[in-house]
Amino acid sequence: MAAEALKPVMMTDNARGGNPINILKWQRDHVTFYAAAGLGAWVLISPLGLSFLQLPVTPITIVGAAIGIFASFRANQAYDRWWEGRKLWGRMINSSRHWCDQAVQYVGPNRQELADKLVRRHITYVHTLRCLLRKQDPYADADFMRFVEAEEQGLKGSTNLTHALLNLQLRDVTKLSDEGELDGLRLQSMDSTLMDFLNIQGGCERIKGTPLPKGYGFIVELLINIFALMLPFSLVHELGMMAIPMNVLVCLAFALISEAGRVLEDPFSLFWNGLPLHALSIKIERNLRERLGDGELPPSVREDPVGVLM
Repeated sequence: MAAEALKPVMMTDNARGGNPINILKWQRDHVTFYAAAGLGAWVLISPLGLSFLQLPVTPITIVGAAIGIFASFRANQAYDRWWEGRKLWGRMINSSRHWCDQAVQYVGPNRQELADKLVRRHITYVHTLRCLLRKQDPYADADFMRFVEAEEQGLKGSTNLTHALLNLQLRDVTKLSDEGELDGLRLQSMDSTLMDFLNIQGGCERIKGTPLPKGYGFIVELLINIFALMLPFSLVHELGMMAIPMNVLVCLAFALISEAGRVLEDPFSLFWNGLPLHALSIKIERNLRERLGDGELPPSVREDPVGVLM
């Protein structure tokens, strides 16, 4: 995908750049609610003198600790998904390089044109997987279209375009073996590499197609909101009006932990902390085309001014 296509999606995120003000804007609804809860508690206890509404600190502290554990559990599970996605794409890089070496060394000496085709079709496969994981149309993507031939054009509308491309790869190497130009051991080796691509693809599809249970997010947010209503009633008698910003600070910390889990849940999204699939795809393309001797390689994808790499 071109950088211009990424920019509008990325620039809508108010939390980018590490600016605390932007984080407050991003979470303005939560901040407003926590501040209003703190203000309400202060009004009831101080100006109105309803001291019987004061709550003891100890049980509120225990509740807060439980909420922190629950929110952290969701964030940890989401990070595991993000990290697994990154490891899968790390395998994709290494296996892609190996596939290129196999095509060049096993096929290239006798059928250079076919070897180039196998490598370029794999580049198309990588860009296809990137687009599908981001729910984009590959046929509208310039990087995908770079090496698409009539055969690949005919796959449009396939229920699983990436699988269809791998099927073409296996068909071609099997034909080479049937014609006696590829021995059994090399066929088996290339078949194993194709199987690794299929396993990587399946792992990515599993992450993409299996979100965390919605109950996690709902329960965490509900508990944080209840906690935000209760906490200031245990702080006002000691902190006075400072209970209001303290309530915002404590509850916002819990909310941000939960939010971290939400934004990491899908590592393949176009949100600013999603995996840099475009950069990884271009990296694979550059590596493989260099092995083919191509002189004009696409430029590497660089971080934007605030350090975001897509």
